[in-house]
Amino acid sequence: MSWFGKTKAGVDAEDKISVGAGVFRKCDGCDETLLAEEFEKNLEVCPRCKHHYRLGPDAWIRLLFDPGSFEEFDSQLVPGDPLAFTDGKRYPERVAASQKSSGSREGFRAARARIEGRPVAAGIFLFRFMGGSMGSVVGEKIARVFEVAATEGRPAIMLSASGGARMQEGIFSLMQMAKTVAALGRLRDKRLPFISLLTHPTTGGVAASYALLGDVNLAEPQALIGFAGPRVIEQTIRQTLPAGFQRSEFLLDHGMVDRIVERSEMRGTIARLLAHLVG
Repeated sequence: MSWFGKTKAGVDAEDKISVGAGVFRKCDGCDETLLAEEFEKNLEVCPRCKHHYRLGPDAWIRLLFDPGSFEEFDSQLVPGDPLAFTDGKRYPERVAASQKSSGSREGFRAARARIEGRPVAAGIFLFRFMGGSMGSVVGEKIARVFEVAATEGRPAIMLSASGGARMQEGIFSLMQMAKTVAALGRLRDKRLPFISLLTHPTTGGVAASYALLGDVNLAEPQALIGFAGPRVIEQTIRQTLPAGFQRSEFLLDHGMVDRIVERSEMRGTIARLLAHLVG
């Protein structure tokens, strides 16, 4: 992985080994040492400083959608190797390794679901699959979420956690930016809402395409959201960036995000938005 180093704060909660009662964890946000079960009971949010650890798709499905309503489609799609790309390891080998470690065929799950009885078309990124990068399959599945929503008269909800375009697919990856935005345009033609949920991180080609085009953009606290990373920008423009640059609070202040929502309030917030936007 070249998008993000794997640190304590960057490991999915679902990747962590269950440690049982009586075991302690040190929070990366406030350095407080608390019982591991306190984080688990609090949806992997520090009860002291509200630092949000990343959740995997299964945890988000349990949190957001009505029980038993998440009906996945197109899960059989897998990437090809159109460029015969290698970066010390062949692309198919990297895909196979990610499939084995994540238990998923790709880095995105598309589904029909319900929130408080309201039908929606939903998509969730799997960050631990090659950094949630958007290749041809991920882009196709995102487009299909929008197309299912438009065809069936459903609002679309997308939860993004991505390092951006998948470099191993080159131009085929970059083409997904235009494809997802075009599919979103067809949803807009049907006058159906799109709620975009931005989690840490939402960057690169994902942020530069559909992710910041929601009718409502919701973000988790302190999520990194933007195109190029802060260090790249500083090196390019040779200026020191403002404190908190590209974090969700900065984007809220500058009109790119509509609301920052803590994890425990996310389902209720989305449900209220659907009631207002759909009726």
